[in-house]
Amino acid sequence: MPTPPIDLHDAASYELAVRVGLAWREIRRGASMGTVRDYLFGQGDDALEQGQMDTLDLLDREHSWRMSELADALRVDPSTATRAVQRLISAGLATRSASDDDGRVVMVSITPEGSALHAQVDTRRAALLGHMLGAFDAAERPVLADMLERFVQAVDDFVADIDTA
Repeated sequence: MPTPPIDLHDAASYELAVRVGLAWREIRRGASMGTVRDYLFGQGDDALEQGQMDTLDLLDREHSWRMSELADALRVDPSTATRAVQRLISAGLATRSASDDDGRVVMVSITPEGSALHAQVDTRRAALLGHMLGAFDAAERPVLADMLERFVQAVDDFVADIDTA
């Protein structure tokens, strides 16, 4: 059950909300994010986009997905998932085929090249996350994880409320 929103008319609450909003913006758009993206996903024409990496993450975890289930797992519209998959297929990182159970169902799978690239990015991502978590002591790390999970859930709850309004 989501808790009610806080009153942002209170100066201290408002200031905290501003700090969180600015931090969120910096995570998404900060000057260092371009460098982080380049480090993780490469540069130039062969660089992955975040959506492609999200798709590779899922394909690496479970090697064959129905397109509809992949879109749901990515939390995107099926057409958006289809475009991301098409880019992966064009790059030789994924394949599309008919389901063995139902030829009308499209299945997507990761290729060996996709798995190799995923492993490279995952190694770089682990280095980044290890560095980031190093900014927190051992007792703070699980608290940070809990708070970030609650933050994501609060955004999801807000969106669900908008969708039902």
